[in-house]
Amino acid sequence: MSAPLVFAVPRAVDDPERVSGGNVYDRRVRDALRAAGREVRMLLVADEPGALAVALRGLADGALLLADGLLVSREPGAVVAEAHRLRIVILAHMVEPDPDEPRLAAFRAALLIVATSEWTRTELAAQGAADAARVVVAHPGADPAPVTAASEDGGRLLCVAVVAPHKGQDLLVRALAGFADRPGWTCTVAGSLRADPGFAEALGSVVDAAGLADRIGFPGVLDGRALEDAYAHADLLVQPSRSESYGMAIAEALAHGVPVLATAVGGIGEAIPVRDAAMLVPPDDPWALHVVLQQWWADPARRAAAKAAALAARSIGRSWAGTAAVIEAALAEAERAPAPLRTGAAS
Repeated sequence: MSAPLVFAVPRAVDDPERVSGGNVYDRRVRDALRAAGREVRMLLVADEPGALAVALRGLADGALLLADGLLVSREPGAVVAEAHRLRIVILAHMVEPDPDEPRLAAFRAALLIVATSEWTRTELAAQGAADAARVVVAHPGADPAPVTAASEDGGRLLCVAVVAPHKGQDLLVRALAGFADRPGWTCTVAGSLRADPGFAEALGSVVDAAGLADRIGFPGVLDGRALEDAYAHADLLVQPSRSESYGMAIAEALAHGVPVLATAVGGIGEAIPVRDAAMLVPPDDPWALHVVLQQWWADPARRAAAKAAALAARSIGRSWAGTAAVIEAALAEAERAPAPLRTGAAS
């Protein structure tokens, strides 16, 4: 029988006001592992200095630990200090653009790393965080969803992401400002407004100044039925991210048969199983977004083709059960490691 798993995650993992791709991934993996028969004990770690170190010191020797990479990056020394006695697997949702040596040392101290995309795996190896052979890829899943019916003019835009600079909502607003005189379109920007309140406030001011407050809405976090309703009333998902390890909202949109306009960054391409289901533009380029939106609205045949491709993508999307199966295999490998796991891991 498999040993109990200790899953260390941010304390806010279930906070409805702090929904993020990482938190959603953690919750879905937790549930899928439990459904597959793995005993999972959640270790909720506060956003406070030293919290991870205290939490890890309380674990028994030889415990199997899956640690959210956000915690590891915040407190790498805690992982290095305990790697000699714990079976540690790190779940890397993202890649630090300029990792320092302590962070790299923490990733090197783990037995294995689970990455959410091939792009993340490649970046971690390039940074020297881990040999590529120690990194397994467990892409996010997406639940089967009802098909969304397209409107006649394709004017219902949706963006789903925490409202923050790296998600690029400012680029989308700048692109849409050029369509202030064009009737028939709306844009819902769904995501937490608490991650970077200054950015969110500035974005709202730009929308007001452009006279678009009745066209661009910021409802905050949408979850459950509210998020389903947002997809049900969307013609196009627009994700203008400056950085993205995968793009869970893209996978969710395609599961609803909603085409995508996104920036060609990071692992976004891995979330698109049918090429014509998405239109990709260079990052940090509001003019490129503007041009593609103009083409989208001007060409019904283009919209129909993208819709057909998005519907085709629904049948080949990934499942959360498949995600959990990859992670379970990594955990099983870590369980087979001898104890102490690696001589000198804490040095």
